[in-house]
Amino acid sequence: MRFSLVAVFVTTVCIGADRDFNGRWDLRVPKEPRSRAWWLEVEGAGTPGIKGTFVGFPGGNTDVIPKIAVEEGRLHFSVDSSNKVHIDYYARLVNGRLEGEMRQGGAVLEFTGVRAPEINEHDDGSWVEGKPIALFNGKDLSGWHAQVPGKELGWTVENGALSNRPSANNLVSDQKFWNFKLHVEFKVSEETNSGIGLRGRYEVQILDDYGKPPDLHGNGALYSRILPSMNASRKPGEWQAYDIRLVGRDVTIVLNDHKVIDKGHIDGLTAIAMDANEGEPGPLILQGDHRHVEIRKVILTPLIHK
Repeated sequence: MRFSLVAVFVTTVCIGADRDFNGRWDLRVPKEPRSRAWWLEVEGAGTPGIKGTFVGFPGGNTDVIPKIAVEEGRLHFSVDSSNKVHIDYYARLVNGRLEGEMRQGGAVLEFTGVRAPEINEHDDGSWVEGKPIALFNGKDLSGWHAQVPGKELGWTVENGALSNRPSANNLVSDQKFWNFKLHVEFKVSEETNSGIGLRGRYEVQILDDYGKPPDLHGNGALYSRILPSMNASRKPGEWQAYDIRLVGRDVTIVLNDHKVIDKGHIDGLTAIAMDANEGEPGPLILQGDHRHVEIRKVILTPLIHK
């Protein structure tokens, strides 16, 4: 009888500990080659119905995890990349934080995780505009730096516009911001794929997709998370404009004078993320590591609580 009671107690404690994996986690990956952060959500740990969602390597989507379990106090999930490479992730809880590693063949990449913070600010009419800041002066790259150290920048200023060559570095603003509205004017070439990273965490997609249906990865989308209500894209070679408003996790996106997302809720990081500190101000990112794009205005207006 004593053994049975002990067994029940141990089982109950293990299930309770397993449940501590539940929640949303912001993951820092110090040696990630592209200087990116990851994101993980776990639900149902401690039950047979455990499931998870992941943003990180090997893809840029918000992916449902196909295989996930808690085994002897360790979270384990795995994926197979598009080229059939098997990748395993392992993590333990240490003082309320995740400590883990990604294993791909013989390669190991360590990561740590903290719980994503609750952000209780909302775009409820209580925010007023501060003084606009022109983050691009139309002349040079003052106020911007490369995301990936040691990689060639790959951006120039031509005719008053930022212009990248394909596979350039991403540009990161020297300044960091919290709540703001943002005006950006851009021009895509054929098959352009670019984006704007808000607070260094949440990507508003830039894409050549004129005439196509709205898509989670299309122009106007909060990448892989919030679908735009319509495709408001213009043809390649035409200047386009974003007017974006971010308060807490509430985002409103106006593309070419069409409101395509109205106070959409951002659940967590997207693939562009380089800064996992979701409760802190972060920089803007201009994505240059895909195809050619031109950007001629970047005007940010801080939003201040009344």
